[in-house]
Amino acid sequence: MHKDDCFFLGSIVKKHGYKGQLSAKLDTDEPGKYIKLESVFVEKNKMLVPFFITESRLHKDFLQVKFEEVDDEETAQSLIGCELYLPLSFLPELTGNQFYYHEVKDFTVIDKVKGTIGTVKEVSDHTAQALLVIVNGTKEILLPITDEILVKVDRANTTLEVNAPEGLIDLYLLD
Repeated sequence: MHKDDCFFLGSIVKKHGYKGQLSAKLDTDEPGKYIKLESVFVEKNKMLVPFFITESRLHKDFLQVKFEEVDDEETAQSLIGCELYLPLSFLPELTGNQFYYHEVKDFTVIDKVKGTIGTVKEVSDHTAQALLVIVNGTKEILLPITDEILVKVDRANTTLEVNAPEGLIDLYLLD
């Protein structure tokens, strides 16, 4: 399995007990959806390694898991800090203007006033506000993802219709 075919589920953050149990912090609003997983991919040495889950339960904000063949503190300790991944096929399908960040890569962005302004390179979520990173020739346009700006997600035509604030796009396209 390649990382490009997966989504980030969370990270192993600490041991739980002394028999190899681990606690993972999941990057999701609905951790309960992942309580009955049979396996996950754990990134070790830049490779995704499948780990089979024998037990799991939610405790506060953590998913406590017990992996097959992880039976001691030392082995469990070696997994702390590792990231967890699942295949993209595990993601529930979204409709309307909801989308997964990876889903809109390469979508054409059409502004209500300016027309076609470029193609989505990625979604940056490293700031307080998620941003569409749009490529227009050799320039990048950063557009906040808000309900006011994002008008329509058209999956069939791989387009995003936006209503950018007046002057914002021009700031990026100035020479």
